Amino acid sequence: MSGDESEEPETTEEETPEEEVSDEEEAASEEETPEDTEGDTSEDEAEEDTSEEETEETAPATAVTVESLRERLDAIEQRLEEAETEDELDEVEAEIEDLEADLEGADLPEAEDEDEADPAEEIESEKEDLASELEEQRGPYAEDVVADVDEAESTVADTEWTERGEGEVAEAVESFVGSVDEILGESVTVASDSIEDLTAALENAGAAVETADLDPDDDADTIAALLEASEELLSDLDDAEEWSDLSVREQLQAQGFYDVLDHRKDYPPEWGALKVWTKRGRADMVLLALEKLESEFMEEHCLDMLKRLAPEEAVEPMLQRAGKRDQDAIEILGKIGSEEPVDTLVEYVGEDGNPGLQKVTMKALGEIGSEEATQPIADNLVADDEEIRSHAARSLGLLGDTRAIEPLADVLEDDDSNTVRASAAWALNQIGTERALDVLGDYADDRAYRVQAEAEKAV
Repeated sequence: MSGDESEEPETTEEETPEEEVSDEEEAASEEETPEDTEGDTSEDEAEEDTSEEETEETAPATAVTVESLRERLDAIEQRLEEAETEDELDEVEAEIEDLEADLEGADLPEAEDEDEADPAEEIESEKEDLASELEEQRGPYAEDVVADVDEAESTVADTEWTERGEGEVAEAVESFVGSVDEILGESVTVASDSIEDLTAALENAGAAVETADLDPDDDADTIAALLEASEELLSDLDDAEEWSDLSVREQLQAQGFYDVLDHRKDYPPEWGALKVWTKRGRADMVLLALEKLESEFMEEHCLDMLKRLAPEEAVEPMLQRAGKRDQDAIEILGKIGSEEPVDTLVEYVGEDGNPGLQKVTMKALGEIGSEEATQPIADNLVADDEEIRSHAARSLGLLGDTRAIEPLADVLEDDDSNTVRASAAWALNQIGTERALDVLGDYADDRAYRVQAEAEKAV
């Protein structure tokens, strides 16, 4: 090469701006900021948590087996033995309920042999035994004492005590009230030995126990003492003598029923005593005999005596019998004349299938004289049974309601039975108003003698 020739300069590639930017972005992308790292970590953790949850959800539940249930029963029994407070007993109860739920949903094997006990039944039985032991271990509670006192209060008020029994009841109540005073420091008193005051004292004692707000754990000894006293009260009341403890003769003897006999030799003696009491007008003794004596002979005679006496105090017992369609009782109610049984008796007037009941009821209503019965009785003036029509007419005469005049006049004119017509004529005479007598006067020459006789009275 000649010296004139110049050497070509070395060329180097220059980086373009785009290439520089690209390199910077690549460097930047390779560097991670703390925030980016944290974000990635959180996402990873979230994915792990989700994975764990899915694992938990898909993991099979622990199978309920006979062995696992027996182990739980043993553990519950141990905790029950160690439980000392209501809260601990509540926890045991919750465990028993959980076990019961698992037992119901479990698919336990059945006994292979007929003579073998079924595992599920055995576990159920043991579970029930634990539940019973749990209930026995609870308490005592103040509510148990209050319940005993309420029961005692009802017993004292509702029982028919003998004279001796009343004294025993008073002693029992006073003893219990004294115990409440001593245990609670509350002043509860018994005003007198009357049944009313004894029940009032028990009510006050029960209220004192309630307001004491006793805690089953903190006040267990106090509650136990009160419960012992209340149980003793119930026992004493059970031992107290009541009328039902005596024979019928002892009951009558204690109430003086035989005191009037002297040396009479009637047999049975109850019959002799009943006659004397009736002569003396002692309806209370007749009612006592009717209540206590069960023979049909004495019942019949007691009812006959009440028909003679017609005492006001017999209304309630006779009304009870009338509710069972007792015709003797209905007759007695008619003779007493109280309007109290009218509503009950009116219902029987229309009982077509029982003419005997209809007749005695219409007569009783007529004797009572309540105009409320006029229309129901008048409806029977057109009954098919001649005797019913006749009784209806005479009952209207007993009532004396002037509204019955026209219906009776129709019977007198149209009825085919002279017996019924005669009853209508008698009824018009009983009503006795001018209009009633005018109607009747037109039959002075009637073909039927009894109608004619009644008409002649009206002239």
